[in-house]
Order: sequence, then structure tokens, then C-alpha cells
Amino acid sequence: MLRDQFPILQRKVNGHPLVYLDNAATTQKPQVVLDAMNDYYSKSNANVHRAVHTLAGEATEGYESCRSKLKQRYNADRAILTSGTTEAINLVAHAWGRAKLKSGDVIVLTEMEHHSDIVPWQMLAEERGVELRYVPVAQDFTLDMEAFDHALDGAALVCVVHTSNVLGVRNPLEEIIDKSRAVGARVLIDAAQGLPHSTVDFQAFGADFMAFSAHKMCGPTGIGALLVTQSAFDEMEPFMGGGDMIETVTVEGSTYQTNEHKFEAGTPRIAEAVGWTAALEWMESFDLNKEHSRLIAIASWVAEQLRGLGMNVYGRHGEHDAAVVSFLHPTINSEDMAHLLDARGFAVRTGHHCAQPLLHRLGISGTVRASFYVYNTREEAEALVDELRSIVEKFA
Repeated sequence: MLRDQFPILQRKVNGHPLVYLDNAATTQKPQVVLDAMNDYYSKSNANVHRAVHTLAGEATEGYESCRSKLKQRYNADRAILTSGTTEAINLVAHAWGRAKLKSGDVIVLTEMEHHSDIVPWQMLAEERGVELRYVPVAQDFTLDMEAFDHALDGAALVCVVHTSNVLGVRNPLEEIIDKSRAVGARVLIDAAQGLPHSTVDFQAFGADFMAFSAHKMCGPTGIGALLVTQSAFDEMEPFMGGGDMIETVTVEGSTYQTNEHKFEAGTPRIAEAVGWTAALEWMESFDLNKEHSRLIAIASWVAEQLRGLGMNVYGRHGEHDAAVVSFLHPTINSEDMAHLLDARGFAVRTGHHCAQPLLHRLGISGTVRASFYVYNTREEAEALVDELRSIVEKFA
């Protein structure tokens, strides 16, 4: 059974079997990922790229294999390894935004964005005088595409989340990308929540940048990637200087690498890259699309049951959306509910989920969020609903 490959799922929390439903925050790791990272540290630990000894060669191969796997899996020209989605988006802001944008240029964002796709652009706007335009979220939890059309006028860059970490809504990316390219705007996709649930052909997709993290797809924390088209890559300038990103250094000046190393100064995340490669290879052992269909059916059922318990549920749970159920009870405090669930072994998340503009639009300050991934079962979903029913009966 797939879930048997995850050691942490065998533990108990507060005397009850762990039911881990915080996957939109981070996913658990299968044994093959843990073994790969342990093997690297036990047998091949060395720095990459420069030395000629055997361990350095093995470390370099392990690190660069991750890049190769990402390019192959997502059909990308360039894959820059970062610490995660946040650094990848900041990389675009620093390396592309500061090189290409000037006062009066327009960046289009949405109210659905994670803070990681808002704050870097606010910093750039304050520094450079760039104009930020936010596409609102409609009552049905989708983007107001008429407002998007108006916001595109004069846009140089469009930044949009693939799938909302609060609502689970998958945005109409194909339409957004086509319309953005028609006005000459570059497009950045925050795919942190989308890629764990789907496969993407980056070149066919048509975006210029796509950012995502390993830890959302059963890989280690501390590593992510920025996929970049060659044309956008050619417009980027280095923003962090140091070792490995250079070709030559003299007291008069420096010249830089022309490949992805140009944006990977210093000792990289070697063990994490090894672990991510193992996770990506492990994900090839099952049908991700089939798993997604199974999980969205579970999430849709949970949402329906919670509405029946008097909960307010935020999201639509369409076939292409993520298996995320954000909800609130009219009278039971969300933090209290999460504590009560934790007492019975259920791990869920509460708060604003680093999406405060979206929650402001919804008129709330936070939600309880249950998010499902490939090792979760219908039985766990049923147990969650039963526990929530018990909580409502006792405390509402």
C-alpha cells in the first residue's frame, strides 16, 4: 500500500493514529527520499562542480541529476534550483524585474496570491515606481476575468497562482497566458500548489517563469525551482554574487556563468537535490492524474458533509481544483476547533494561510484547512467528518 511507504504515518498523536491533513503546507516523505538523502551524507558527501575527486564527482552528479529530471519532467529550457517557491519568485523580482522594469511599468497580480507573490513586487514597486494592479476574486471563488482584461492594458508582467492554497481553485491559466502574451507581457506562475497534483508541459504552457517547491510533492524542505524560458533567461541579471556563479574574477571585475549556475551562488542544496530526485522518480510509480481524481472526489464529499453540519466552506472543488477544504463554523472558534481535532490525532491548519488579501476579500480573518494528498484515504476523510460532527454536537 502506498501509505505504508511513509514512516511518519505509522505514529500516534495524543494516543490516536495520525491523520495528516496539512498537505497544502507540506507533504510527508516516503522512505526512498529519506534513504536517498541519508545515503548521500553517508557515502558521497562533498561539494559540487570544482574538485576532481570521486566524492565530488558523485555529489555533482547527484545535484545535477535533479536539474535534469526537472527539465525532462516539465519540458523546460532552464531549471534554476532555489530554496523554494519564495526564493524563486524573489529571484524573478531581482534578476528579471530590476533588469527590465522601470517607473510606470505595470505588474498584474491577483487577490488570490500567496504573500510570496505579493511582497516582492510591493518592494520592487516602492523601489522603482512600478504600478501594481490586483485582479479581484468573484463571489464564486474564481478570478474576475473581465477585470483581468482591463488590468492587462500596458502590462509588462503578469503574476498568477496556479492553484489557490486557500480555495483549491485552479485558475484558467491557458486563457491568462494567451491574453498576457497577446499584449507582450511576461508571465510568472506560482505553481507550488498545482504541480503536486498535476503534470505540466512548461514549453507548451506558454508561461515565462514557473516557481514551485519540493516539499509540496513528497520531497525535502529547503529546495525548489524556477523554470524559465530561454528568452526570459537571457534577460536576467545575477543578483547574488559569490562562488560558482562566476567564470572569472579579477580585482578589476568579474564575468559570469551563462548557464543556471549564474543564479546559484555558493554551496548549493546538494542533499536536498538528491532527495528531490528520489521523490520525482517515486512519483512516476503511480498515475498522478488518477490520484488527483480520487482526492478531489474525497474533498468534494467532505465539503458537502461539512455544509450539512452548518459549516461555511470556501471553494468549488471542480475536477481540476486541488483537494483542499477550507471551512469555518459560525460559532466555534477555528483555533479551538483545530486544537480539538489535534487532540484526536487530526493535523489540520488554521490562520490566514499567507493569503491575507484573499481572506479580506472573503470577509474573514482565517479558516480551518484540511488538505489531502496521495497517501490519504476515504476512511480518513470519513473519520474527520465524524469527529467534526461530534465537535459540533458538543460545542455549537
